[in-house]
Amino acid sequence: MTLPQRASGDAVAHLTAANWDRANRLLVRKALAEYAHERLVTPEPTADGGYVVRGDGGTVEYRFTARVRALDHWQVDADSITRHRAGAELPLDALDLVLDLRDSLALGDGVLPVYLEELTSTLAGSAYKLSRPPVSAAELARAGFQAIEAGMTEGHPCFVANNGRLGFDSTEYLGYAPETGSRVRLVWVAARRERSTFTCSPDIDYDRLIAGELDADTLRAFAARLAERGGDLAGYHLIPVHPWQWENRLSVTFAGDVARGDLVYLGPGPDDYQPQQSIRTFFNISEPSRHYVKTALSVLNMGFVRGLSAKYMKATPAINDWVAHLVSGDEVLRRTGFTVLRERAAIGYHNERYAAGSPPGSPYTKMLAALWRESPVPALEPGERLATMASLLHVDRAGASVAGALIAESGLPAPTWLRRYLDAYLTPVLHCFYAHRLVFMPHGENIILVLRDGVPRRAIMKDIGEEVGLLDPDTPLPPEVDRIRAEVPDDEKLLSILTDVFDCFLRFLNAIMAEEGLLTEAEFWRTVAECVTDYQESVPHLAEEFARYDIFTERFRLSCLNRLQLRKNTEMVDLQDPSSALQFAGTLENPIARFAGRTAPRRPAEETAVGR
Repeated sequence: MTLPQRASGDAVAHLTAANWDRANRLLVRKALAEYAHERLVTPEPTADGGYVVRGDGGTVEYRFTARVRALDHWQVDADSITRHRAGAELPLDALDLVLDLRDSLALGDGVLPVYLEELTSTLAGSAYKLSRPPVSAAELARAGFQAIEAGMTEGHPCFVANNGRLGFDSTEYLGYAPETGSRVRLVWVAARRERSTFTCSPDIDYDRLIAGELDADTLRAFAARLAERGGDLAGYHLIPVHPWQWENRLSVTFAGDVARGDLVYLGPGPDDYQPQQSIRTFFNISEPSRHYVKTALSVLNMGFVRGLSAKYMKATPAINDWVAHLVSGDEVLRRTGFTVLRERAAIGYHNERYAAGSPPGSPYTKMLAALWRESPVPALEPGERLATMASLLHVDRAGASVAGALIAESGLPAPTWLRRYLDAYLTPVLHCFYAHRLVFMPHGENIILVLRDGVPRRAIMKDIGEEVGLLDPDTPLPPEVDRIRAEVPDDEKLLSILTDVFDCFLRFLNAIMAEEGLLTEAEFWRTVAECVTDYQESVPHLAEEFARYDIFTERFRLSCLNRLQLRKNTEMVDLQDPSSALQFAGTLENPIARFAGRTAPRRPAEETAVGR
């Protein structure tokens, strides 16, 4: 599929001086805040009540005002930031900030230029968002599921360089970036069955899946095109492909496969899809009840080349079925309404030459695969609507939050609304860990909230196959599911909640709600503590687990995401052994520790499982 041609000036119309200056100021604010949080820099108090960060060598200074909140969260006032050298004020530029702090950030020669390019791409994306007509938080909160998906402006709240998308040109950005809300028609290729592997859940098969995703006329047209190349649909699997991937990778890197007829280009499908925040996953706009499609996309984005491994995809349906069975069979999880979106089928193409010539995990082995994930739309009840949980961290240009808009819509006091949200989100995450030692990557983009009248009723987890982990060495698993078993040191296991939930999501939500005056920090964390305590009291048979992994521990280790990216921004983590790559920088004070009260018996401080 070829994107509509645009004049080069149109593709960069958003890159104005005003947008660029504002984008830089916002990214410098985020960089100062998150680098300070991860203790890469140490802001020093100034006599006027502000702070200063000095660049390497001390010749450049960044001065700003900030409020330091729970979990060492730096809420920096973007408009207060100034940059100085030898008494002269200098313009703000995110790339200059990184160069000024190159030694402090421990940026090596190989990483630095790529990181600068990722920052530049992130800035360009921010400039595009700033060029769009403003949408208030109240309008966005009431918008449709996919309007909310495209309306997010921040990206991952922790990562500074979070919208790299290295590989897209300026026109492709407009066609494929989630924030553009573009409509995309996936292209389809036929892959010879001897070279491709299809797996699926027991309640579906290949023919039923394809018949549900492609209408009869399209299948006849594809069959005719394949016949022109001397092929027959019975000897091939059909694979949906990101248009960029076909044009920039498969048609070139797999040219021999195309020449031999092992891969046959069939053309675009009939349905319009919208790219999701995860960039390589698509929601079907034409038929919302049809599956999401996740595709391989060989662009560098936030620490990884976003391909999909054919070998890895093979076990995905079985993993999803196992997790879905566990979740549906658990009484506590059923009571919260927690569900998972199953990845019901997966397909991968095997290029033997690249497999033989590439090390394990190479991007060359992740160029052609896809999976089909359930849509949440058919499970909605009357009056319910969907929103990505990431939207709770969205703040509009006037400083109003989506969380605040939902609270206003609900008519509930802010602590009551927060508790409803935590019951829907935090309680099932806690129970999966304590009852089953099952962990997810439960950040905002991976959770879909089901709302009614502005109130979160239940949470839906997605991206199961690549993100789920089982931390119990003794739980029996089917052989095809065993890869989810993760060897994690005992003192790191609870970080799946303390880091992934508290530090990487609730830290930001607390700051937003406190800044907007919806509730105080004490009220926020007291409500979190009450949710945890009420959950613990509801399952007394897990008391020993609560003592072993004490979520009310006074302090926990600070696990740093930007440090991962700054160390190696092309492959931050070995997905086969994620624990080995973790970067720690001291400890954080646990904001719920002071609210510990009606909890299960706890071990002495020196025996708690979370590191000090």
